[in-house]
Order: sequence, then C-alpha cells, then structure tokens
Amino acid sequence: MAYTKKDLEKIKNSLASQKKDWIKVGMSTCGIAAGSDKVYQAFIEEVKKRKLDIQVKQCGCQGMCYAEPCVEVHLQGLPDVIYGHVDKEGVIKILDKHVLNKVMVKDSIYDLRTKR
Repeated sequence: MAYTKKDLEKIKNSLASQKKDWIKVGMSTCGIAAGSDKVYQAFIEEVKKRKLDIQVKQCGCQGMCYAEPCVEVHLQGLPDVIYGHVDKEGVIKILDKHVLNKVMVKDSIYDLRTKR
C-alpha cells in the first residue's frame, strides 16, 4: 500500500502526540456515576488556569470500577500511574505533586505501569 504525503503527516503527528505528557480520566458509566465527569472538568480548568503543557483526555473502562474515578498520568521519565478515588482535591494534589514536582502521590496509587 502506498501512503500519500498527507497520510505520512498524520502518522507523524500521531506518533508525536503519543510522546507528550497526558492525563486520562476514566469516563465509563461506572466512572461517571462515581464523579469522573467532575474530575475531568476540574483537570481541564486547572490545566488551563495554570497554563500547563499536558493533554487531558477521556478514556473508557480500565477494569477497576471499585476505584473510580480513575486517572492515569503519563509523564516522560516516570512510570505511568493510575490513581483511584480521585476527587477535586486529588486533582490539585496530582497536578502539584506529580505533574509539577515529578513526585507520585503515593496514598492514591492503584497501579504502576512500566514504559512501553
């Protein structure tokens, strides 16, 4: 299959965006029932207010309904971390400690994932 220049540009942009730092908020039904919609909105507002260079995304179920709202944080140089039972106060902690100071919020970690 031959790729067009436009196809190659899309692939390049997709790979580049994967290398950026990001935060994913679980927005499955169980997550929303537990308040993940409010957590997602709090991340959007705080990231914008602080002018942080990090993407805030939504994702589906990660299989940890008991820990919702779940938030996964990906920062270059650190393992990916899934935090559970995140509320608005947790949003501030994650941004202040993990994102800005590169220190994981140990009392909220539900899973660590090694880099792919």
